[in-house]
Amino acid sequence: MRIIKCEIDKILKKELQKSYKYFIKECNNNERSKGYGLIRDKSHYDKEIASVASVGFGLAALVVGVEHKWIGYEKAYNKAVKTLDTFINNVDGINGFFYHFVDMETGKRAWNCELSIIDTAIFICGALTAGEYFGKKIKVKAELLYKNINWNWYTNKKTNYFYMGYKPEKGFWEKWDMYAEQLMLYILGAGSTTHKINKDMYYEFKRKKADYKDIKDIIYTYGGTLFTYQYSHAWIDFRNLIDEDGINWFENSIKAIKANRQYCIDNKDRFKTFSENSWGLTSCIGPKGYCCFGALPCDADLNIENDGTIATYGAVGSIVFLPEESLNAIKNYYNNLPKLWGKYGFKDGFNFENKKAWYSKEYIGVDKGIEMIMIENYLNGTIWKYFMKNKFVKIGLRNIGLNKMNQYALE
Repeated sequence: MRIIKCEIDKILKKELQKSYKYFIKECNNNERSKGYGLIRDKSHYDKEIASVASVGFGLAALVVGVEHKWIGYEKAYNKAVKTLDTFINNVDGINGFFYHFVDMETGKRAWNCELSIIDTAIFICGALTAGEYFGKKIKVKAELLYKNINWNWYTNKKTNYFYMGYKPEKGFWEKWDMYAEQLMLYILGAGSTTHKINKDMYYEFKRKKADYKDIKDIIYTYGGTLFTYQYSHAWIDFRNLIDEDGINWFENSIKAIKANRQYCIDNKDRFKTFSENSWGLTSCIGPKGYCCFGALPCDADLNIENDGTIATYGAVGSIVFLPEESLNAIKNYYNNLPKLWGKYGFKDGFNFENKKAWYSKEYIGVDKGIEMIMIENYLNGTIWKYFMKNKFVKIGLRNIGLNKMNQYALE
């Protein structure tokens, strides 16, 4: 048992450090550039395009790096300050929200993309985490960017839902009307002292429930993709929080992830890639490009969506929810699939359905980010610790009625 534990600890720390390196190496480190601190959406293709969500994970990476002595405090501090200055001065946005994709060198909108509420939220979660950790100028700048976000502008007053997207050319479209990765939006919006949302928005979206075999009453997401049960949990420690309807979102993610894994086991005769230690259906790069793979329960047609591709971060990013099952998958990937391992640790996905096994050449910022944060939270709870210290996060949790059970004071 001791040998096995030493082995998995070594693998986890190697994956953690290599994931961290993505955010250091795939970053604009030219201090003369208007895009300083921007981080690539992908490592292999579209190298001139940054994702604002990647920068959010990158700011958290600086915290992880200092904690593990992979980067000096002063160097990390200065990098965070200048990155936030880039967003204050150069990155395209409207009413505090930023475009999903921007040019690595200029911060200007790329690909005629949407002004993204969820990617802005991921960025601001990283900024607030760095603010709590480093304090001083970083805290001031992070909270300035947070206070600039006009959550009410992005709200449909008739439905009391957040819109899902906005482009100046077409206006707002769609809505966050069902449970997904957006829990962070309500906490951030309810905690705002400048553009506070109403509490009812959190209780308004649909909480559809279904069973998967003996796993009961899962509040499920439309596509059954794992990232929807992970992203908000990277920042918000829901383990000891319960809302006014009696929902504990952490327990719900445990059930959904168990179902996702069981779905893979139940379909291992159909897809060669699936097994007890090869699971995790979620959005990633597959043989046909970027796809949204999922599992039951969901509303999507999985016969159309799934092709046998496993996203590596599906299991890795689930380590705080299903530690034993995730660790077994990680050991399998590391020990038995050498082509899945590269300069930033585990690559994005793999597929064994054709004669020749397929492995992604690509790393994606948000996928490496969820691996990095969840491993760090599993080992040390670092990102949870600092994000949950933020006064606006505490206000948001209290205003919504997410009550602590025994760990965090929300006063």
